[in-house]
Amino acid sequence: MHELSLCQSIHGIVDRAREGRPVEVVHLQVGRLRQVVPETLAYCWTLVTDGGPLAGSRLDIDHVPVVLDCGDCGRRTTVADALLLTCGSCGSGAIGVVSGEELLVTSIDLRDPADAAAASNSAAPSGPAPAPEPTPTPAEEH
Repeated sequence: MHELSLCQSIHGIVDRAREGRPVEVVHLQVGRLRQVVPETLAYCWTLVTDGGPLAGSRLDIDHVPVVLDCGDCGRRTTVADALLLTCGSCGSGAIGVVSGEELLVTSIDLRDPADAAAASNSAAPSGPAPAPEPTPTPAEEH
């Protein structure tokens, strides 16, 4: 399960980039050749961030397709379902991978610090509501 080590690396990148600010969403581009299972990556993210400053943040994963350039015919092929690393036009194996190997943190959505403080305050137990001020009766006003 290499997703756990990937999440640890992503955590380090995001933690440095956030500069102490709370994080809502971490946007990633993950190439299909990385063989990352999205559900496992999301689960590992919760393990890595639990109890720390990134707890409650989530991953938004954009899957990057495998795109090949053919060295023989010069055409570009986007690999669909079956992972055949040959040119889709002429069948040549003289190809170069254009995309599909990415693992990029593309952006980070930050939480408004005021919202984060309000959420932590609302989670704290509160005491009983203060009693309303008594309204004076006409006899008490004299």
